[in-house]
Amino acid sequence: MFVKILLRTVTLVASALLVWSVLARPSVAHGPRQLYRVRSDDTLWSIAASHYGGDPGGAVWQIERTNRLAGGAIFPGELLVLP
Repeated sequence: MFVKILLRTVTLVASALLVWSVLARPSVAHGPRQLYRVRSDDTLWSIAASHYGGDPGGAVWQIERTNRLAGGAIFPGELLVLP
């Protein structure tokens, strides 16, 4: 009897996990990524300040990390992904 209950419980849990994995969708809490074309007078700080609220320092770091920038050098015409 115990084995039957255990088998039913395991089957139920496995079925629930299968349904959840099929129906799960990615989170869009942060929204779609935004592309930004660098202009001649732009800096990472000015881009971060104009697109994000609060202290731009954290946003500068996120832009550098997302775009795999070595340092803060950006060039006019470059296309950046804003996280």
